[in-house]
Amino acid sequence: MAGVKALVALSFSGAIGLTFLMLGCALEDYGVYWPLFVLIFHAISPIPYFIAKRATYDSDATSSACRELAYFFTTGIVVSAFGFPVILARVAVIKWGACGLVLAGNAVIFLTIQGFFLVFGRGDDFSWEQW
Repeated sequence: MAGVKALVALSFSGAIGLTFLMLGCALEDYGVYWPLFVLIFHAISPIPYFIAKRATYDSDATSSACRELAYFFTTGIVVSAFGFPVILARVAVIKWGACGLVLAGNAVIFLTIQGFFLVFGRGDDFSWEQW
């Protein structure tokens, strides 16, 4: 039952993050939908981890080159997701208030993704690998 509560909490957290992102785009003062491109970064951020998880068979090792490369690519994707709205605000495509809302949404969504892997990535009976 604890897994279901965690799943509901993560769903709520993801909805809050997407609400921040949509507010940064759809409020009347802002009205520009360019920041929605960060959704691409949200979608592709777990992909390097999935590939590294499948490619490395030795789960007892503390570190492997494949896993470290996946962490590097994931870090690059996350930094790009935070940098994209700042660049858009810097060149005056979006306003700074919209940038702040998008950055808040990014933080919440990426913490939700990390929480998902922390809660469901342990390999116990209730894990995402069984879905």
